[in-house]
Amino acid sequence: MSEPVPRLEERCCEEPLMTTSSDADTLIARYDEVRSHTETLAAPLSPEDQTVQSMPDVSPTKWHRAHVTWFFETFLLAEAEPSFAPFQDTYWFLFNSYYEAVGPRYSRSERGHITRPGAHDVGLYRGNVDARVRDLVTTMDGGMLDKLSATIELGFHHEQQHQELLLMDIKHVLSVNPLQPVYAGSPLPRSEPDTAGWVDVEGGLVEVGHPGGGFGFDNELPRHRQWLEPYRIADRLVTNGEWMHFMADRGYARPELWLSDGWAAVQAQGWSSPFYWTELDGVWHEHTLHGTQPVDPGLPVTHVSHYEADAYATWAGRRLPTEAEWEHAVVADGQGDASVAGGNLADLQTFHARPAGPATGHLRQVYGDCWEWTSSSYLPYPGFHPAAGAIGEYNGKFMSNQMVLRGGCALTPPGHARLTYRNFFPPGARWAMSGVRLADGGVPA
Repeated sequence: MSEPVPRLEERCCEEPLMTTSSDADTLIARYDEVRSHTETLAAPLSPEDQTVQSMPDVSPTKWHRAHVTWFFETFLLAEAEPSFAPFQDTYWFLFNSYYEAVGPRYSRSERGHITRPGAHDVGLYRGNVDARVRDLVTTMDGGMLDKLSATIELGFHHEQQHQELLLMDIKHVLSVNPLQPVYAGSPLPRSEPDTAGWVDVEGGLVEVGHPGGGFGFDNELPRHRQWLEPYRIADRLVTNGEWMHFMADRGYARPELWLSDGWAAVQAQGWSSPFYWTELDGVWHEHTLHGTQPVDPGLPVTHVSHYEADAYATWAGRRLPTEAEWEHAVVADGQGDASVAGGNLADLQTFHARPAGPATGHLRQVYGDCWEWTSSSYLPYPGFHPAAGAIGEYNGKFMSNQMVLRGGCALTPPGHARLTYRNFFPPGARWAMSGVRLADGGVPA
């Protein structure tokens, strides 16, 4: 049996553009902050919760906790720690993801078979590596610290990716439990969608890609120019209520709305609603991390594939934006800086997408709520070169059979979203917190 297409976690270690700090105290403080957040997210889960792998795309929680630790041990301690020795020899095999240059690895689809080490033992592993990283950073000379600070910061962003994945994965794990237990959080009051508006964008010759001056993955480079015809883009995400109209109009039963591969997926997998929706006594319910609730019509639709997003856009007489259109529209709307624009990221109250809020004449829900499907295939930018060595092994290799998503979601950690971030998944993926923003050409009629 072949392994499924790797997803976000498996290409997460691209070479950064630059480090933001080489100061030891700053790095240690940031290290402790990122590492402790992972443990905070795992805290509501029992050891049994942390061992389950409910489908091949899901990794057990304890595997996420161990793999991000393996990253620091492999790419930092093994590089610079005097008299380095691994915490446990077999961990290098168990918790390697897709780094062939590092050595053999355990099959991704069988990670749920690893009952030992248990969740407690993984905690001991994390504690050992954390202590050694702190000792190393405080004792390195300035030259070595400058050399390795980029790897350390890369480790921060790598772990943040897994924090998001940890939540997406445990959501699926708990959803297949017949009791559908709650992870954490509580729902908001029921909401109703407003009428979506449109933001006109002039287009022209624009620049896209990371401009430098901060952290970024190599797939965001190089910054380059693209020509865009005039277009418009919806001011908010598509809602559950709007998706129900699509379903009521037999959207999942009309082949003329679907890409060929998408229609094949509908037929083969029996899709008739978004991933976590279930009809109970004539009422649609949605499983969330805060429990299974009646579908709220005012919330953004989540957990739909690219195929579903494209079919909905066709049904609505629109299309999905390209990733260049998405990025340029956000810049033109004055929201290029994610740290200033804000959004529903790292939502520790609901762990879910929220309503768009009142119309403002500007784009709403740019960062957070749902990763937004684009119509762009995940391909290299002109002049792209993958990073050298094992640390960049899994990025360029994935530039086939994947589609780009932009913006972040309600599970994305703070400080991890940015304008040029290129997330990507196979077009049939539904378990990720993905949603839909429409676009089309011209100006409103």
